[in-house]
Amino acid sequence: MNIIEKFGAMVGDAALKDPEKARRLLLTGYRLQEQRLRFFPDKEIPSSGQYAALVVMKNMIQALAKPDNAAMVSIFVPGELVTAAGLTPYSVEAISCFLAGTKCEQAFLRKTLEEGFPETMCSYHRVFLGAALTKILPKPRCMIYTNLVCDGNMMTFPYLKQTCDRPGFYIDVPYEKNRESVLYVADQLRKLKSFLEDVTGRKISEEAVRQSVLNSKKAAENYRKQLELRKDHDPVTSLTYELYAIFMCHLLAGSETAVRYTKLLLEDVKKAPKGEGLHILWMHIMPFLQEPVKDVFNYSKTVHLSACDFVADGFRQMQSDDPYEAMAEKMVYCIYNGNVSQRIELAKELAKITNADGGILFAHWGCKGTIGASGLIKNSLEKAELLTMVLDGDGCNPANTSDGQVSTRLQAFLEMLEENREKKSL
Repeated sequence: MNIIEKFGAMVGDAALKDPEKARRLLLTGYRLQEQRLRFFPDKEIPSSGQYAALVVMKNMIQALAKPDNAAMVSIFVPGELVTAAGLTPYSVEAISCFLAGTKCEQAFLRKTLEEGFPETMCSYHRVFLGAALTKILPKPRCMIYTNLVCDGNMMTFPYLKQTCDRPGFYIDVPYEKNRESVLYVADQLRKLKSFLEDVTGRKISEEAVRQSVLNSKKAAENYRKQLELRKDHDPVTSLTYELYAIFMCHLLAGSETAVRYTKLLLEDVKKAPKGEGLHILWMHIMPFLQEPVKDVFNYSKTVHLSACDFVADGFRQMQSDDPYEAMAEKMVYCIYNGNVSQRIELAKELAKITNADGGILFAHWGCKGTIGASGLIKNSLEKAELLTMVLDGDGCNPANTSDGQVSTRLQAFLEMLEENREKKSL
């Protein structure tokens, strides 16, 4: 058992007996990690990744240490309004990732099982619920959630809203992608602004909202520019740092930090040399804890993660000049809303832009939408001549996946991509 596993076991045990002590332990560990990231960053990763790691770590500490200025959110809640309100996003998905990275997730998974939550439920939500039930997680100022994408939201948030006795706001996103849906969601977002003013006691200026949306547009433009350079530039990365990118474009949307991150990313891509390896389009969440996947992608100079649809969609370019309608566009036209065709089209577009050799669709445990659509996505992309692998696994609970099986399938897929590339070059 290494030091992280020992620390995780201490936090998990303490959470069941003395949650306040467990939270102090957790915060001590995270603060030490923040100092390490600040003074001894990962030199193998470009500056954008180093910056994102520090920003996300600080965000996590603020959410746990100062919950009275935090909003509990799902990842698809518009970060722009949370930013404009001056609140820290207290994310189900981000906190679950950090708890899993701290190796204490099993204690919380057992807690949800004892409480009667199904094992088939998304493990991000199960870990978060378990941590909330043990009271290791402090109560936030408020909760904001949506029906968009994940059905776990509709179980986690209403349950915690009742048990934590905190004000909550629900955003209903229609299935249909049209102007009427955008206006409907925009109206709810205007009401969300009033809700946030009420729960914080602070006025949110319209200028702050406009600036936040403008920052999102700037970040999206920077992201698009670096994407267009990926054919000829291959920066080194890791699954963890790609996961941070997901948090940057969703949770921290509208912040100056997101703009700075994308500027750094653009410069890092410009400076990166052209590699001789494979270019992979990744679809869905990152299984950053799965050893055989880490072995392939982390710090690799021969297998490159050229794009991720989850990140690209988060850095969606918004068209409307009205800030509420712009945020609503981002939600309504999210690739995970509605039927699967938009996910397929974005994957094709990203593969073309980055000259991807193949695609990997991660079918995360409990994510019924992705699992159910995986066969159609794979068949559609392969008809478009993009070899695609559906990789089953769990992004938050490595115990749900066989490392041996993942390693065998992943290596076989990469060999197939190499053979296909050789055939094209003849």
